[in-house]
Amino acid sequence: MKRITIDDVARKAGVSKGTVSAVINAKDSVKPETRDQILEVMRDLNFRPKGVARNLRNGGHDKSIGLIIKDLNYPFYTSIATGAKEYADTKGYSVIVTSSADNHEYEERLTHLFSAKDIKGTIIAPTLEGTAEIEHLFKLKRINYPFVLLEDVKGIQANVVAIDNLRAIKKAVKYLIDSGHTKIVHFAGPPHSSHTLERIEGFRHAFSESTLVFHKDMIVPIGSHYEESYRRTKEYFGSRKKEHYPTAIVCFNDQQALAVMTALIELSIKVPDDISIIGNDDIYYARIYPVPLTTIRAPQQEIGRRAAEILIRNIESPTLLSPERVVLETEFIVRESSRVIKH
Repeated sequence: MKRITIDDVARKAGVSKGTVSAVINAKDSVKPETRDQILEVMRDLNFRPKGVARNLRNGGHDKSIGLIIKDLNYPFYTSIATGAKEYADTKGYSVIVTSSADNHEYEERLTHLFSAKDIKGTIIAPTLEGTAEIEHLFKLKRINYPFVLLEDVKGIQANVVAIDNLRAIKKAVKYLIDSGHTKIVHFAGPPHSSHTLERIEGFRHAFSESTLVFHKDMIVPIGSHYEESYRRTKEYFGSRKKEHYPTAIVCFNDQQALAVMTALIELSIKVPDDISIIGNDDIYYARIYPVPLTTIRAPQQEIGRRAAEILIRNIESPTLLSPERVVLETEFIVRESSRVIKH
């Protein structure tokens, strides 16, 4: 099948190759109406700019996809990468894994690098900040560059593979309520992440279906990284009397849960005798924490596999495909970090 080139786009749009190139590179020198016309032609032809790597010795026969994760040290993403690689291998693609280090600017640079260097498409765990632009994602869409997000990003229609966060947290809170807990808090994650918002909503829903009353101070934002979560846990317990301690904490993720558990041990607060802890993700070492962690098991390798499957389908399609949204279920795993309160 003949590859659509920049010449084909220029010919159909009735403009020069230079004008098409300026649109691809988001330069301001093109009139808005001309830019819109060129973008429409690119969509019609399903044209994707080819990067500078096409002239390397292999002649462009090697195929690769990218994976931009937030944290190379967190096993949740390692398992996603493993799932993506296993599927990509079956289709003859290599996977290049890199990290944005939860930095929006790095993510923007990496998406530009991947799309410019002829990496065929990218799976992105997006980093969201309050004022951060998502222009880099819109640019990928404008040039028909295939990508899959690992969480929803408000304002952009894209391929997404995620888990049902609301239902997962709701199930965890219901377990605690049924176990006799009445003083439950949620240690929330990064403020602008859709995962954070969905998990808060799941926490609220669980209370709305019980006789307990939800209060906004039950949501305590402490972040998702170990150091930040550890410090804020110490601050939280240092600012209240023992009689006002919760009896259970539902954490944003397992990494946060380890930080919380470590801080509590140092404060001589026993887990689970004094406070039960529930994590989220079931990373592989959650079962060997100081107290084995009750947590929500996400199908991590399945997330990676499904994301790679959607991405490669889009890469290989001769026509532009409609965005897909896949939501995977979780499993609640009870270990020693939580307990039933006897009445």
